[in-house]
Order: sequence, then structure tokens, then C-alpha cells
Amino acid sequence: MRVFIRLFFRLVRLILTPFMLLAEKLSTPKAIVRSATEQTAVDTACSQLALYQFRACPFCIKVRKEMARLGLNISKRDAQHNQQYRSELETAGGKIKVPCLRIETAGGEVQWLYESADIIAYLQQRFAQTLNAAQ
Repeated sequence: MRVFIRLFFRLVRLILTPFMLLAEKLSTPKAIVRSATEQTAVDTACSQLALYQFRACPFCIKVRKEMARLGLNISKRDAQHNQQYRSELETAGGKIKVPCLRIETAGGEVQWLYESADIIAYLQQRFAQTLNAAQ
């Protein structure tokens, strides 16, 4: 019985994934416009961040949309299909759960932030000054 349940949910995911990705593409907002200097500063700050994600995860899609809205060039790491990223997430982060934002501080310390709402709040707080300055 378990096998049939797993196969059923795999089939559902297989069918829904293209629709979810298309909906993301069509509904992703345009990035805010910044000056070249401001965008360079934001890109430099984003180089310390990495998003561990699954491509069709609805919570990951939510975070990616906010990243697009804020115009953030954060490295995306597919922990579903890339075993190296999955292992990093499990060993360093402590669990295989997405979305997860890897934050490296200037001192080299690494923090792992889980939960889409917490990640979005962090990004908004960290990049709100540049967002408010651009508007």
C-alpha cells in the first residue's frame, strides 16, 4: 500500500511541477531599479549568501520571487538534484530542509536560516535601505 501512495504522490508532483514553474515565471515581479553603484554594493553583499532549494518547492518559489523583487543576485543551490549541495545542507546546516539561506559573515562565521518567512524577513531587513533609497 505504501508503494502505491508514494507512486501516487510522485505522479502528482510530476504533473504539477511544470505548472508551478510556469506560474512562477509568469508571476515573478520585476526587480527594483538601482544605480550601478548601489547594485554593485548589493551584489557584493549577496556574494556572502546562498539559497539551498528544491526547484518546485512552493516555499522556495516564494523566496525566489522576493529575491527577484528585491533585485538580489543570490547563488541558488539545488539540494534536490545535486548531492554535494544536499550533503552540505545536511552536515553544516544540520538537516535537509528547504528553503535554507546560508549566510557567511565578514568574520567567516556561517549561519543557516530556515523557513521561507524568516528568510524573506531577513532579506527585506538587510536590503530595505537600498530598496527605500531606490524608490
